[in-house]
Parts: sequence; C-alpha cells; structure tokens
Amino acid sequence: MHPAFAVGLVFAGCCSNVIFLELLARRHPGCGNIVTFAQFLFIAVEGFLFEADLGRKRPAIPIRYYAVMVTMFFTVSVVNNYALNLNIAMPLHMIFRSGSLIANMILGIIILKKRYSIFKYTSIALVSVGIFICTFMSAKQVTSESSSSENDGFQAFAWWLLGIGALTFALLMSARMGIFQETLYKQFGKHSKEALFYNHALPLPGFIFLASDIYDHAVLFNKSELYQVPGIGVTVPIMWFYLLMNVITQYVCIRGVFILTTECASLTVTLVVTLRKFVSLIFSILYFRNPFTLWHWLGTLFVFLGTLMYTEVWNNLGTSKGQPQKEDKKN
Repeated sequence: MHPAFAVGLVFAGCCSNVIFLELLARRHPGCGNIVTFAQFLFIAVEGFLFEADLGRKRPAIPIRYYAVMVTMFFTVSVVNNYALNLNIAMPLHMIFRSGSLIANMILGIIILKKRYSIFKYTSIALVSVGIFICTFMSAKQVTSESSSSENDGFQAFAWWLLGIGALTFALLMSARMGIFQETLYKQFGKHSKEALFYNHALPLPGFIFLASDIYDHAVLFNKSELYQVPGIGVTVPIMWFYLLMNVITQYVCIRGVFILTTECASLTVTLVVTLRKFVSLIFSILYFRNPFTLWHWLGTLFVFLGTLMYTEVWNNLGTSKGQPQKEDKKN
C-alpha cells in the first residue's frame, strides 16, 4: 500500500481522534482507562473477524515476539491516557509526546548503532529546546493557578511532576517499541494488519486489573445528557457517542501508523506522527481555547522548525527540479 495513503489515514484519524479524546477528558478527566479498553476491544474484535479468520489463521510472526511488543504497547497506551489524570493539560500532553523523535533517535544510536548527519542532530536539539520551553512554562502555570493555598499548590505541582514522569517513561517505551517493530519486520517480513490485531487482542486480559475504574466511568457515562446521533436518529448518552467516535477514529489512526511501519523506517514514522500531533495541537488551542502563552508558541515554533529540518525539505525542494534524489540509506 502506498505510504501517502497511510499518511492520510494518520492525519485524518488521529487529528479527529484527539478532538473526541479532549471532549471526553474535559467532562471526566479520569476516563483514560475506559477509553483505552474500548479502543483495544474494538480493534481486537475487528482483527479477529477479518485478519485472524476467527482464529484459524496462523501468525506469520511468532507469538513470543508479539508478547514482547504487546507488553510495551499496552504499557504505553495506558500510561499516556492515565497522564491526563495527573494535572497534564491536553496541549502539553501533545507537545511532550512529540519528543518521540528525540527518544527514537537516541535509542536508534544506542541499540541499532545508527549515525546521523550534523543537520539532523541540530534539528533534534531544536525539538528538545522547544519541548523544554513548553514544559517549563506549563509548570509555571500549574503553580500560579494553584497558588491560593500553599498546600494545594504543592500537591498540584507534585501531581504534575508525576504526570511528566509518566509521559517521559511512555516516550522512551514507545521509541523502543518502534525499533523492536522495525527489527521484526526485517526478519519476518511486513505484516501490519496482523501486528495491529495481536497488539490489541493479547493485552485484553490486563484490563481485569482496571475493571473497577472502567465500571465506575461506564456508570458516569450512562448519566450524561442524551444526544441524537445525526443521520440515524438514535438517542444515546453523549459520552458514549464521544467514546464511539473516539474508538472509530483511533482505529483509522492506528491502522495508518501500522501501515507506515511496514513501508518506512521507524524514525520516519515518528516524524509523520510528530507532524500530526502539531496539527492536533493547533486545533486544540484554537477550538477548545486552551491556555497558550507567547512562550508556548515559541516552543511550538522550535519543535516545528526542528521537524522540518529533519525532513530536509529545503534540500529536497532544491533538488526536485534537477536530478532524482538518492534515498538516504541511514534512515
């Protein structure tokens, strides 16, 4: 499948997915577990019916390798969604996760022994500085908004620090998973649909430990105001509608990402996802009116410029009218 189609799925699915995730999180900030469970269940059922052929199709990649990948994928998904419970605003959540470009490059150098040009190292430095600025300014916002009580202010800041720690852990784990996927595909071939199914089906028993929290939020969703679904006429609690749309758009998003992992190098996939996150970020700021200072915009500019520098778009534009470009074997 052409990479351009996968990129389209990523931007369309992931950007709309963030909208419904923010609608859910604004009503119930602690709903991360029920959202993760619904996403995993939907994709697992779809994969069991159409990819695994009701369990009759043998996997091309041995299950033991999927078990390792699934452990990382499940941990990243749960930790990222749970970070929204820890005083982390949605814009900071998206900006911080854009640091996956840095984490992927660092782990690529350590594990895969890759080497990159000075130009790429500079671009990663810009991304790092941009994320640091946004994180530092968000920390000041947390302390200032909670300054009415010294104890409350310290507690809010402590939860925020825990949230930053959770995002950092998920960032490194996600980068390690991307490199692991890349090595698996080199060894066993490209099987994006199969990987998508097993990454979502195998972790389902793990949600038993989160069952109480999932049930509590299901009860809260049932109590939300009713909403008539356009075009169908069916009336459902609006939180369930938001969750359904979040699940569908997440499927489109993750399907595009897994297709990209079979067509492109791990760092290139990270780049596409990073750009998508910044499109979502701008929409979140403008539509949901999230607090965003001039410093935040400066940090965002650094991250965006660093991402463009990594792609070497200026070099590509200069050579597009001349001789065909040679593929960068380092990536």
